[in-house]
Amino acid sequence: MRRSVPLALTVAIFALSGTLISPAQAEAGPCRPGQGPNLRGRDFTKGASLPYSLRCADLTKAKLNGVDLTQKDLTGAILRGAVLKQADLTQATLKYADLRGADLTEADLGQMHADHADLRGAIMVDAEAGQAEFPHADLTGVALTRAELTQVDFTNAKLIDADLNESTPGQIKARKADFTRAKLHEAKMGQANLRNATFKDADVSEAVFVQAELDGADFTGALVEGASFIQADDADLTGARGTPTGISLPVGPISPDTDRAQDESAQDDTAATPDTGRTGSGVPSVGLVMVVVSALGLAVTVVIWGISAQRRSRRGARLALLLRGAEEDVTRLGEEIDQLDYEFQVSGRGAVSGEQDWRHALDAYEAAKRALAVARREEELHSVAAAVQDGRNALGRLRVRSR
Repeated sequence: MRRSVPLALTVAIFALSGTLISPAQAEAGPCRPGQGPNLRGRDFTKGASLPYSLRCADLTKAKLNGVDLTQKDLTGAILRGAVLKQADLTQATLKYADLRGADLTEADLGQMHADHADLRGAIMVDAEAGQAEFPHADLTGVALTRAELTQVDFTNAKLIDADLNESTPGQIKARKADFTRAKLHEAKMGQANLRNATFKDADVSEAVFVQAELDGADFTGALVEGASFIQADDADLTGARGTPTGISLPVGPISPDTDRAQDESAQDDTAATPDTGRTGSGVPSVGLVMVVVSALGLAVTVVIWGISAQRRSRRGARLALLLRGAEEDVTRLGEEIDQLDYEFQVSGRGAVSGEQDWRHALDAYEAAKRALAVARREEELHSVAAAVQDGRNALGRLRVRSR
């Protein structure tokens, strides 16, 4: 006689199997800021152990001086007013974390991921933050004095009133970043991508912008005394104050009185010059004829060369414009991938890494970056556009299925 398992027992088994998940699976689940472990005011400097999961943990005013947080996932965590002096946050994830007023003096922030994080008023003096990522983060009023910021990503970040005096933000990515009223005295920003960044009323005196990309950057009211703009691309210092090196400030319009004085001087010079181009009989000399013919030939040559140069210049400018547009498209695709990854992690829709379209989007992103790196002609940018569109299509299919 066969025995059947009661329906109630079957339901209970399935219910238990759904709750017995690994710590890694639990960590990847959804959470809201503060929904994680309540660790407010706790002191972890005397050997106290941290919980396995710190996602969305409440660490308000916690003491974490010198604590090893390497590769820890602090997504959505609240660290407002926390003390993390000399803490090690190498490769840690603090996306959407709240670090307002946190003290990260001399902390190691190398390759830290802090997308969309709130760091208003944080103290990061002498911090080591090489290759850290702060895209779309709010760093208003942050203290980054003498911080090591090589290759940091500040894309679309707010650094209003930030103190970056004597810092080394070389080769940073700060497209569309806002440095309004920021202090950048002696900051080393060589080879930085500062396209469309804002430096209104900022202090960049004696800063170094050597070979930086400054297309569209706004320096209105900025103090540029002694700043170096040697080989900086498309630098426009209209409205800036002070005397920089490697570039001249735009000259204002010439006054009408000065213009009239120059015209009168030219007329006097013309009247005082004797007419020596004719012989006594009024017939032009042979030498004058030869000079005129030579001048005409030179003028024609110059005109032809000028037309050719203009065409080459237009082609170069068009290619540069297309390259910038393609680079922005690739960057936006990467940001869309990061955003969708975060949405899947915190919205309770499960992991996205196993999706075929997700892998397809990542492959398309890598293909677009490779194609952009080798593009030298307009037609070579078609493969970049195709890869970007392919990646966006894959992300679109993922979003449709997740609804």
